[in-house]
Amino acid sequence: MSQEEIIVGLDVGSTSIKVVVATRMSKEANQKLHIIGAVEQDSEGINRGVITSIEDAAASISKALDKAEKLTGIPVEQAWISISGGNIIAQISRGVVAVSKTDGEIREEDYERALEAAKAVTTPPNYEILHVIPRSFTVDGQSGIKDPIGMTGVRLEVETYIIMGLSSQIKNLTKCIYQTGLDIEDLILGILATSDAVLTSRQKELGVAVVNIGGATTSLAVFEQGDLMTTAIIPLGSEHITADIAIGLRTSIETAEAIKMKYGLAISKELDKKSEFALSEIDENEEGSVSKKYLAEIIEARVEEILDKIDNELKKIDRSGSLPAGIILTGGGAKLPKIIEVCKRELRLPAALGYPYDITSVIDKVNDLSFTTSVGLVKWASHMMKQRKGISRFKSVTGVTNKIKKWFKSFVP
Repeated sequence: MSQEEIIVGLDVGSTSIKVVVATRMSKEANQKLHIIGAVEQDSEGINRGVITSIEDAAASISKALDKAEKLTGIPVEQAWISISGGNIIAQISRGVVAVSKTDGEIREEDYERALEAAKAVTTPPNYEILHVIPRSFTVDGQSGIKDPIGMTGVRLEVETYIIMGLSSQIKNLTKCIYQTGLDIEDLILGILATSDAVLTSRQKELGVAVVNIGGATTSLAVFEQGDLMTTAIIPLGSEHITADIAIGLRTSIETAEAIKMKYGLAISKELDKKSEFALSEIDENEEGSVSKKYLAEIIEARVEEILDKIDNELKKIDRSGSLPAGIILTGGGAKLPKIIEVCKRELRLPAALGYPYDITSVIDKVNDLSFTTSVGLVKWASHMMKQRKGISRFKSVTGVTNKIKKWFKSFVP
């Protein structure tokens, strides 16, 4: 099996690091990805998507890669990496170019030049461009064009959604990756990879929001008419629910997490106040009993807060309560029973859990909601390999990171 057929997705999360290894057996357009490995490793040195200790984070990533190599028997040499965190920002940018050929036919190079022109936007200090995503093209005043290649015109205009990350955050993440001896194919915003895993083109056309409830953050991406409308990262996640339980029940974080996993419900009205469980079931050192309704009220309050912040983001783009394909919930936090009912009530929209589709695998973890981002990374990679259109995003991180790469690789045996 050649190295070109292996695709690796590395999801660097605040609570865990996940690696998915996939193969693409042929280059046919309809060939599905086959997942051959999926592993998880507790992460250290990462908080809310930001590296807080390079040494600890690199050690966690190395452990995850070792697990993947042992499981698949394949050396992992390069990977597509997720990036997240509250420092991600985005803006709309437009680029205009004249069609280069005298016959007026728009070619691939015109497409690329238009994206480069849009990329020439003034970035805030200490920020670098991660993604330049085309939304729509205009040819000689005719707007709403999705793919202009092959059309005829003299003036090509593109509207793009540009996603930028804090330079120091990007550099620190790449340092961690290079310290493990791994090559980076590209950095992908986590919620975009998640969307690739769980959304169909039909949903993107109708209007849909993907909500990924992670450990320390909740990410949002909204699509309409096939275009990315907005992204947002909210600094609240399932860890905050666990912390609320620990405070409310006066238990340790470990006990609170176990209680959440065993008895947690996102809705309280269906429960009887008299229904209780003994804390000693979870931890033999704990005493007393807890009302299941009280536990659910603690969880429901935090879930409502997260969904309220999602609704605020939808209001910014005038889509609150008006996305026909509704909300797709995914991520580890979406495993909470009854969370879909709360989502429907709070956001006044259809809601469903988002599982990866259009892949094959015999590994159960692929259908785990917490693995959607890592599965999305390999799907994103597969699409990029087929198309090779657009700006090479990670190539914007040049100079310093190339030196870092060489420096760290000199230590790798």
